[in-house]
Amino acid sequence: MPTIIGVKFKKAGKIYYFSPLNMSFKVGDGVIVETVRGVEYGIVELANRNVNEKEVVGQLKPIKRRASTGDTKQYLENQAKRIDAIAICKEKILKHKLPMKLVDAEFTFDKTKVIFSFYSDNRVDFRDLAKDLASVFRIRIELRQIGIRDVTKLLGGLGSCGRPCCCSVHLGDFERVSIKMAKIQGLSLNPIKISGLCGRLMCCLKYENDHYTESSKRMPKPGSVIKTPNGEAVVESVDLLKGNVVARFTKKDESFEYITYKYTDIKVNEVMADSVDSDTEEDVNNLED
Repeated sequence: MPTIIGVKFKKAGKIYYFSPLNMSFKVGDGVIVETVRGVEYGIVELANRNVNEKEVVGQLKPIKRRASTGDTKQYLENQAKRIDAIAICKEKILKHKLPMKLVDAEFTFDKTKVIFSFYSDNRVDFRDLAKDLASVFRIRIELRQIGIRDVTKLLGGLGSCGRPCCCSVHLGDFERVSIKMAKIQGLSLNPIKISGLCGRLMCCLKYENDHYTESSKRMPKPGSVIKTPNGEAVVESVDLLKGNVVARFTKKDESFEYITYKYTDIKVNEVMADSVDSDTEEDVNNLED
């Protein structure tokens, strides 16, 4: 069985797997590895562990070495140089009057390239800007256009829950989130209430979606008729988390009586999943307040 370690290059980035070359690592150790971007400094996120060969996708690259004190110092120096690089690039963007917002700058570990990440609604012709920056830094320049969700991941911020954005703290990848998830959880479809700082649907809609989806397959649709121990009734509301159903009975004087049942105590003809599955998964930007 091959032995691997998991390495991160950013706090909330993906975990990449490497061969430890018969060395033992613990979480938090620094390592020097070869990536598609060149030589990089990474932090061990997963210590040595054996995995099944079928779990290894592609060729497992070995680490180059354990990070020395000098490597760590160089890494920290590169991080400090980001501030000046960002300031210089912003100045050049204004000079060339380009419709782009600079988000971040990053030096590769060996200082052979600096990567500038920017956001723009449209394609940007930055060839002159790249030449101008190359004359200043005297190394390779890479300008990378990123999406609005990536902007939030890099900059961070506080969500409507009062906590730091999930994408900037612990999410390695963005998972697909749809309006159907908000519908099945009974949330308001007001874009302001279900959108994150990036203006897209909140990532946390995905967290409990599997539970809600499974529950909706056995819970009745509000407004449908169900059979209860007290006779037929109309479903007033459902609680997917508790598995409760509030049934509405019409009395002889045309007043209503409401009784709560566990879903196991009633007979359901029409489940919630039927109505949810029939809806389209439109983007949050198409919703109206």
